Amino acid sequence: MFERPKSGERAILVHAAAGGAPDTIEREEFAELATSAGAEVVGEIVCARRHPDPRYFIGRGKLEELEQLVREQGAELVISSASLTPAQERNLERSLRCRVLDRNGLILDIFAQRALSFEGKLQVELAQLRHLSTRLVRGWTHLERQKGGIGLRGPGETQLETDRRLIGQRILKLKERLEQVDSRRAMNRQNRVRADVPTLAIVGYTNAGKSTLFNALTSAGVYVEDKLFATLDPTLRRLRLPGGTVVVLADTVGFVRDLPHELIAAFRSTLQETREADLILHLVDASDPNRAQRVRQVNAVLAELGADRVPQIRVYNKIDKLPPATRRHGRRGPDTVRVSAVTGSGLPELLQMAEERLRRKTVRGMIRLQPGQGRQRAALFELGAVEREYPVDDGGWVLELCMRERDFASFIKRENLPADILAPVEALPRHEPPRAATQR
Repeated sequence: MFERPKSGERAILVHAAAGGAPDTIEREEFAELATSAGAEVVGEIVCARRHPDPRYFIGRGKLEELEQLVREQGAELVISSASLTPAQERNLERSLRCRVLDRNGLILDIFAQRALSFEGKLQVELAQLRHLSTRLVRGWTHLERQKGGIGLRGPGETQLETDRRLIGQRILKLKERLEQVDSRRAMNRQNRVRADVPTLAIVGYTNAGKSTLFNALTSAGVYVEDKLFATLDPTLRRLRLPGGTVVVLADTVGFVRDLPHELIAAFRSTLQETREADLILHLVDASDPNRAQRVRQVNAVLAELGADRVPQIRVYNKIDKLPPATRRHGRRGPDTVRVSAVTGSGLPELLQMAEERLRRKTVRGMIRLQPGQGRQRAALFELGAVEREYPVDDGGWVLELCMRERDFASFIKRENLPADILAPVEALPRHEPPRAATQR
């Protein structure tokens, strides 16, 4: 039985995918991922295969070529761009006599290196344990051994069963801790809603310049480096827009093609900031020739998170890297702006556009509630939406509201109220209660 090596960074990359070989762009991104994880790439193999082999994913011929390359280069690690099943990973390790990692495991390793906050470390550990739990099937020799000794031999618990049980217990503990952290985050979010502080979330493909833009707008001093997933932990800062509106700006983790589901599940609470944001600043690297493809991939992840309905401003960053003839900054459309987070070009236009979009998303008007609708009245006060309240002779209330459009739509849907219940604000004397639409 193969005893799995515990270290080694000399890596050979296997570019493979079901349906054919990855294109040049995908291969370059995969190599960059490996470098970001700290691997020393000593060789690469491209495998064009229509259907994956059930035992090794790659074919027998490529397996022999890979075995020879591992021996020649003294490689200690083989990284596959394709997702491998636990059986394929174990079979390759037995044949190659070195560690084998797929793309999902590589990204999990990068996240483990980058996590700095308590919450980030918990989330990464949870994702890693979920990934590891599918690969605890006779992959290492010690997993076959039973607890033994004089008086202890017999149908005891195997090491494999022990590891499974311990991992399951650890996953439950991590979930409990993350629920506590998530409840605190939800409370902070609720306080911002009550204070009517809008949230802007910066999202984009990894290495698009999100942290650089965040620092340029808030002077937060977030760590910045030209590599994939340079920053992992989300950061929130207050930002005052040109018209005086105070918002919370959130810098989120970068997205990447085919982000592992373990990570999306583990980071769902952190990425809640994106789903609950009033406006998304979708950052795109203007100098990237594949920016259209990157935009589609980011939007796909947003859809998976349930954030695809949040309004977006498309921000084309890094215009300083474009040829001078095409280096025009500022507005390029109703919801598009070109900026350089490094030089500051276009940032005033970006802030102005964000303020205009936020102003558009606010509704104002009057609503009349009957005496039996005290619960709805309390809910509106809890949302911080009531600016004035007028009592009515029949015991009801007329409320003057100012709230976010999305919150109002959610409120009337939850309370089963008609869509046209909100009436315009009327300029009446303070002692005379205004007329408002009544519930039908």
